[in-house]
Amino acid sequence: MEIVRSQRKPVADGPPNLSLYRSAPPLEVRLEDFELYAIDRLRVLKGISDGLSRGKKPEEMEKMVSELWRANMRHQDASEVMNKDIISHFVLRLVYCRTEDLRKWFLSMETTLFRYRFRLESPESQRMLMAEFQLPYKALSNAEFESVKDKLGQVARSIGQPSNAETIFFKVPFEEVPELVASRRVFLLKGYAYVAMNQVVSLVVTQFRSNLSKALVLTNRKWTSTIREQEKERLTPIVEALSNSYLGPDYSQPKEFAEICLKDIDQLASNSFPLCMRHLFGKLREDHHLKHGGRMQLGLFLKGVGLKLDDALALWKMEFSQKIGTERFDKEYAYNIRHNYGKEGKRTDYIPYSCQKIISSTPGVGDHHGCPYRHFSEENLRAALGKMGVGGHALDDVMDKVRNRHYQLACTLTFEAIHAASCDTGINHPNQYFSQSQKILKSRFQPTT
Repeated sequence: MEIVRSQRKPVADGPPNLSLYRSAPPLEVRLEDFELYAIDRLRVLKGISDGLSRGKKPEEMEKMVSELWRANMRHQDASEVMNKDIISHFVLRLVYCRTEDLRKWFLSMETTLFRYRFRLESPESQRMLMAEFQLPYKALSNAEFESVKDKLGQVARSIGQPSNAETIFFKVPFEEVPELVASRRVFLLKGYAYVAMNQVVSLVVTQFRSNLSKALVLTNRKWTSTIREQEKERLTPIVEALSNSYLGPDYSQPKEFAEICLKDIDQLASNSFPLCMRHLFGKLREDHHLKHGGRMQLGLFLKGVGLKLDDALALWKMEFSQKIGTERFDKEYAYNIRHNYGKEGKRTDYIPYSCQKIISSTPGVGDHHGCPYRHFSEENLRAALGKMGVGGHALDDVMDKVRNRHYQLACTLTFEAIHAASCDTGINHPNQYFSQSQKILKSRFQPTT
């Protein structure tokens, strides 16, 4: 797949809606589409990840996957939808091949996506797909079915599954389904297992996962040996940033709440700061100092929730001067605070950190930034959550998500426990946590007329 700035060539003929992504097609991709298509697909995969983490049922997942795909993978030119599908997959394959953790996540999400998309295909499209990629599964003809239908019915009844003339069966080499053979869940004849369509879906998905797993390892070798260096000025920065992309609203400026006052900040921290910011704010009050990582994470968050520059300077000066003195603060720290607000240097309007950026950070000794759900010990995390009012079954649920490395979902469950309200979108940004918390609290305490 070649990245260019010119018009793309059409994709070769193939299955109309779904691909096994066996090899990158000879497509030319405009540079601007390289990132945009990947982001659209990433929205789908992250939606799937959230659904799985929340324990959604298969029928709920099928509906959600369909809606996510329809919402994010559209194209104004209907003939380009398949191209967008293929391009976005191979871009993200490049993005997520780079570490074992990234490969594991991408493999799981893409396999789940494929499973539900394959199930939504018509029987004819499913057969075309298997034939196109030379899978050794052959649908039974009517005559073959009639000759063995009694035997198939016996097997179906023995395992409690329905079998009728509408059920589609496939002949599969018996060595392809050792588990089904061992558990006597299929009819065997002349070296073939006669497998129902719902069982074939699992076989196809397993083969897809195996092929993709091997492809990710090979892609990583190519990335490490040649691509990363060759594309260091153009594609490498995009690829390395995409895995940490924040896909939600912009919180560089406060929206619902124009500003917060310095006199209210302690109350707001207690009521509406997420755990990461409560921890940093508490350490600031306790130690009268924070290292650079903590100052950036907390300072940009406060900017995003509406703390004005003058109040920010007053807050940091009030705390830091107790430890380092006013003169040193003015000389070493005030410039950086003004810089974060776009008032010094390049006048860049720096944006608050997303959950993904915070989770991926690596605090050193004496640092307090990062995500508490990832970086705290279990004992310290339980104690911190207890101070926030999370206990009992809710605390157990949060800790279960932490153990399974679903840190954002753990934060979402914390939000729901504290506010006694659902957060269907999930927590993806500390400033989102603050904004939604304030909405809930203001609606509950709004005076009635």
